[in-house]
Amino acid sequence: MTRLSTTFSAPRPALVCFITAGDGDTAANLDALVEGGADVIELGMPFTDPMADGPAIQAANLRSLGAGIKTADVFAIAAAFRARHPETPLILMGYANPMVRRGPEWFANECTKAGVDGVICVDLGPEEDPDLGPALRAAGLSLIRLATPTTDEARLPAVLEGSSGFLYYVSVAGITGLQRAAVASIEENVARIKRYSDLPVAVGFGVRTPAQAAEIALVADGVVVGSALVELVAKHGVDAPAHLRALTEGLANAVHNARKAAA
Repeated sequence: MTRLSTTFSAPRPALVCFITAGDGDTAANLDALVEGGADVIELGMPFTDPMADGPAIQAANLRSLGAGIKTADVFAIAAAFRARHPETPLILMGYANPMVRRGPEWFANECTKAGVDGVICVDLGPEEDPDLGPALRAAGLSLIRLATPTTDEARLPAVLEGSSGFLYYVSVAGITGLQRAAVASIEENVARIKRYSDLPVAVGFGVRTPAQAAEIALVADGVVVGSALVELVAKHGVDAPAHLRALTEGLANAVHNARKAAA
């Protein structure tokens, strides 16, 4: 059993929370997410061209890069998090260039040393799997792929092959934070994915409130929240941890109890 498989084997959906490394007091912000009830942490690796991300996360990337955050700093943040939170799964989410420019084996080794559980590489499709996937799998790390509303029946098996940990279902055909899909569409697509795989399916893009999270938790194995949390970091600065904890508590309660409340 891994930290991810243990988390997703619980008899309730999981709350997955995202913030960007180096944006504000990252250690305090991460601690607040865990204290608020986040089940899985996604730590964003700042990048100059975050093409899948909306304005909130783009701005977080710029703030982090402006503060001088490097890939080595991201791993240091991850390692310190692992020392403080030995049981909480930690995912690095980012883009291919920082992951492969020094070689995939180097990146996988650094992930292992830092206690990272898995990687989401937004712009590395199944066709480019040899650029990163074998090194991650050899190191025992999960490569978490993304499926979207446009991932059809012919494409889905390729997306699922070599993926592990969970599948991230991007609920809208667009960038983070600005749109929200209908729950009926999410339910239909999650059911379609599950016809092809036993992987847990976590749904993200556009989830901002506990009420929205609860709706998705009825039909998915996990709910991913990012932009709403990143906006709190931007708005509150050094006071962000208290606000992050409060929102995460509301989200966690909604996600963890959604099915019980609907029964």
